[in-house]
Amino acid sequence: MSEKNPSVCESKQFEAIFKSYSKSLRNFIYYKSGDLEQSEDLVQEAFVKLWNNCSKVTIEKAKSFLYTVANNAFINEVMHKKVVLIHQKQSHKNYTHESPEYLLEEKQYSDKLQNAIANLPDK
Repeated sequence: MSEKNPSVCESKQFEAIFKSYSKSLRNFIYYKSGDLEQSEDLVQEAFVKLWNNCSKVTIEKAKSFLYTVANNAFINEVMHKKVVLIHQKQSHKNYTHESPEYLLEEKQYSDKLQNAIANLPDK
């Protein structure tokens, strides 16, 4: 490419972008997540996406692209964790620690009690 219009696809330009934004991007995600490892992973993913889309992203838009991609990835992880948590709560709701025999006896006792109540005189 010409020197007037450097590309993100050039390794020197990409390296300069990485050095310029990687630490601040990691701090941004770390502030949101509180998890340093997660923030470093998301920064890495953002830079991989930038590299894969380098022909579509100009140098002027690289910072915005990185922050948007990292933020969206963070939001997606949070939403996934929320879905997992909801699923876990629902699955634990239907689980009991009683044996099947105990549950059967409880049902039979409840049926007998309901029959006895129904057969009581009105007074």
